Amino acid sequence: MRIAIGADHAGYDLKSHLVTMLASLGHQMFDLGTDGTESVDYPGYCAAVGRAVARGDVERGIVLGGSGQGEQIAANKVHGVRAALCNDLYTARMAREHNDANVLSMGGRIVAPGLADEIVICFLQTPYQGGRHQRRIDQLSEIDRLGADGVALDNYLDSLVPGIAARAAAPTQGAPE
Repeated sequence: MRIAIGADHAGYDLKSHLVTMLASLGHQMFDLGTDGTESVDYPGYCAAVGRAVARGDVERGIVLGGSGQGEQIAANKVHGVRAALCNDLYTARMAREHNDANVLSMGGRIVAPGLADEIVICFLQTPYQGGRHQRRIDQLSEIDRLGADGVALDNYLDSLVPGIAARAAAPTQGAPE
Protein backbone atom coordinates (compact mmCIF):
# COMPACT_ATOMS: atom_id res chain seq x y z
CA MET A 1 0.00 0.00 0.00
CA ARG A 2 1.19 3.55 -0.70
CA ILE A 3 1.15 5.57 2.52
CA ALA A 4 1.99 9.24 3.12
CA ILE A 5 3.21 10.14 6.59
CA GLY A 6 3.93 13.47 8.22
CA ALA A 7 4.63 14.77 11.70
CA ASP A 8 5.69 17.73 13.71
CA HIS A 9 8.66 17.64 16.10
CA ALA A 10 6.64 15.87 18.82
CA GLY A 11 5.68 13.08 16.42
CA TYR A 12 9.06 12.80 14.70
CA ASP A 13 10.42 9.83 16.68
CA LEU A 14 7.21 7.82 16.24
CA LYS A 15 7.13 8.74 12.54
CA SER A 16 10.68 7.46 12.06
CA HIS A 17 9.77 4.22 13.81
CA LEU A 18 6.60 3.74 11.72
CA VAL A 19 8.33 4.49 8.41
CA THR A 20 10.85 1.72 9.12
CA MET A 21 8.21 -0.73 10.38
CA LEU A 22 5.80 -0.17 7.49
CA ALA A 23 8.53 -0.31 4.85
CA SER A 24 9.67 -3.64 6.33
CA LEU A 25 6.12 -4.92 5.75
CA GLY A 26 6.36 -3.97 2.07
CA HIS A 27 4.45 -0.68 2.11
CA GLN A 28 5.64 2.16 -0.09
CA MET A 29 6.25 5.10 2.25
CA PHE A 30 6.14 8.78 1.33
CA ASP A 31 7.74 10.67 4.23
CA LEU A 32 6.60 14.30 4.01
CA GLY A 33 8.55 15.43 7.08
CA THR A 34 9.46 16.91 9.44
CA ASP A 35 13.02 15.69 9.44
CA GLY A 36 14.04 16.25 13.05
CA THR A 37 12.99 17.19 16.55
CA GLU A 38 13.43 20.95 16.18
CA SER A 39 10.12 22.71 16.84
CA VAL A 40 7.96 23.17 13.73
CA ASP A 41 4.32 23.97 13.03
CA TYR A 42 2.26 20.92 12.12
CA PRO A 43 -0.48 22.27 9.76
CA GLY A 44 1.60 22.22 6.58
CA TYR A 45 2.89 18.69 7.09
CA CYS A 46 -0.53 17.29 7.94
CA ALA A 47 -2.38 19.11 5.17
CA ALA A 48 0.25 17.83 2.71
CA VAL A 49 -0.47 14.26 3.84
CA GLY A 50 -4.20 14.92 3.44
CA ARG A 51 -3.63 16.38 -0.01
CA ALA A 52 -1.69 13.30 -1.12
CA VAL A 53 -4.62 11.13 0.01
CA ALA A 54 -7.28 13.37 -1.55
CA ARG A 55 -5.42 13.45 -4.89
CA GLY A 56 -5.17 9.65 -4.90
CA ASP A 57 -1.36 9.66 -4.86
CA VAL A 58 -1.54 7.33 -1.84
CA GLU A 59 -4.20 5.05 -0.39
CA ARG A 60 -3.78 6.13 3.24
CA GLY A 61 -2.15 8.82 5.32
CA ILE A 62 -0.73 9.01 8.82
CA VAL A 63 -0.20 12.25 10.76
CA LEU A 64 1.57 12.46 14.10
CA GLY A 65 2.10 15.08 16.76
CA GLY A 66 2.18 15.32 20.52
CA SER A 67 -1.49 14.50 21.04
CA GLY A 68 -2.63 14.00 17.43
CA GLN A 69 -5.49 16.48 17.95
CA GLY A 70 -4.22 19.41 15.90
CA GLU A 71 -2.80 17.08 13.30
CA GLN A 72 -6.21 15.49 12.76
CA ILE A 73 -7.82 18.92 12.45
CA ALA A 74 -5.22 20.08 9.93
CA ALA A 75 -5.62 16.98 7.76
CA ASN A 76 -9.42 17.29 7.90
CA LYS A 77 -9.20 20.81 6.42
CA VAL A 78 -8.37 19.16 3.07
CA HIS A 79 -11.48 18.44 1.00
CA GLY A 80 -12.01 14.69 0.76
CA VAL A 81 -10.07 13.73 3.88
CA ARG A 82 -11.61 11.82 6.76
CA ALA A 83 -8.89 11.87 9.41
CA ALA A 84 -9.47 10.03 12.67
CA LEU A 85 -7.61 10.42 15.95
CA CYS A 86 -6.95 6.85 17.11
CA ASN A 87 -4.83 6.30 20.17
CA ASP A 88 -6.24 2.80 20.74
CA LEU A 89 -7.25 -0.26 18.70
CA TYR A 90 -11.01 0.16 19.07
CA THR A 91 -11.10 3.66 17.58
CA ALA A 92 -8.76 2.56 14.76
CA ARG A 93 -11.09 -0.30 13.83
CA MET A 94 -14.25 1.83 14.08
CA ALA A 95 -12.66 4.66 12.09
CA ARG A 96 -12.19 2.27 9.18
CA GLU A 97 -15.29 0.05 9.53
CA HIS A 98 -17.87 2.78 10.08
CA ASN A 99 -16.27 6.02 8.87
CA ASP A 100 -14.04 4.88 5.99
CA ALA A 101 -11.30 7.09 7.46
CA ASN A 102 -8.42 7.58 5.07
CA VAL A 103 -5.96 9.36 7.40
CA LEU A 104 -4.88 8.10 10.82
CA SER A 105 -3.79 10.58 13.47
CA MET A 106 -1.92 9.58 16.63
CA GLY A 107 -0.16 11.25 19.52
CA GLY A 108 3.55 10.53 19.77
CA ARG A 109 3.47 11.62 23.41
CA ILE A 110 0.53 9.29 24.11
CA VAL A 111 1.11 6.08 22.15
CA ALA A 112 4.22 3.92 22.63
CA PRO A 113 5.81 2.41 19.49
CA GLY A 114 4.54 -1.14 20.13
CA LEU A 115 0.93 -0.04 20.48
CA ALA A 116 1.35 2.37 17.57
CA ASP A 117 2.40 -0.57 15.38
CA GLU A 118 -0.79 -2.43 16.33
CA ILE A 119 -2.99 0.64 15.75
CA VAL A 120 -1.48 1.33 12.33
CA ILE A 121 -1.77 -2.29 11.20
CA CYS A 122 -5.38 -2.42 12.42
CA PHE A 123 -6.16 0.82 10.58
CA LEU A 124 -4.56 -0.38 7.35
CA GLN A 125 -6.07 -3.88 7.39
CA THR A 126 -9.61 -3.09 8.52
CA PRO A 127 -12.02 -2.83 5.58
CA TYR A 128 -14.82 -0.32 5.37
CA GLN A 129 -18.16 -2.08 6.04
CA GLY A 130 -20.27 0.12 3.78
CA GLY A 131 -23.97 -0.73 4.01
CA ARG A 132 -25.82 1.46 6.50
CA HIS A 133 -22.66 3.52 7.06
CA GLN A 134 -22.48 4.69 3.43
CA ARG A 135 -25.44 7.06 3.88
CA ARG A 136 -23.49 8.84 6.63
CA ILE A 137 -20.30 8.97 4.59
CA ASP A 138 -22.31 10.53 1.75
CA GLN A 139 -23.69 13.12 4.20
CA LEU A 140 -20.18 13.92 5.43
CA SER A 141 -18.99 14.33 1.85
CA GLU A 142 -21.85 16.71 1.06
CA ILE A 143 -21.19 18.77 4.20
CA ASP A 144 -17.52 18.91 3.18
CA ARG A 145 -18.45 20.02 -0.33
CA LEU A 146 -20.85 22.73 0.85
CA GLY A 147 -18.80 23.92 3.83
CA ALA A 148 -17.83 27.31 2.41
CA ASP A 149 -21.34 28.13 1.16
CA GLY A 150 -23.29 29.02 4.31
CA VAL A 151 -26.73 29.20 2.71
CA ALA A 152 -26.37 25.94 0.80
CA LEU A 153 -24.95 24.23 3.87
CA ASP A 154 -27.82 25.50 6.05
CA ASN A 155 -30.33 24.20 3.51
CA TYR A 156 -28.61 20.81 3.40
CA LEU A 157 -28.44 20.56 7.19
CA ASP A 158 -32.15 21.39 7.36
CA SER A 159 -32.81 18.55 4.90
CA LEU A 160 -31.06 16.18 7.34
CA VAL A 161 -32.54 17.61 10.55
CA PRO A 162 -35.44 20.02 9.94
CA GLY A 163 -34.87 23.36 11.69
CA ILE A 164 -31.30 22.61 12.79
CA ALA A 165 -29.71 25.54 10.89
CA ALA A 166 -31.80 28.11 12.77
CA ARG A 167 -31.05 26.41 16.08
CA ALA A 168 -27.34 26.44 15.30
CA ALA A 169 -27.44 30.11 14.28
CA ALA A 170 -28.94 31.13 17.61
CA PRO A 171 -28.21 28.34 20.08
CA THR A 172 -29.40 30.32 23.10
CA GLN A 173 -32.70 31.43 21.54
CA GLY A 174 -35.45 28.90 21.91
CA ALA A 175 -33.27 26.53 23.92
CA PRO A 176 -35.16 24.49 26.50
CA GLU A 177 -35.02 26.05 29.94
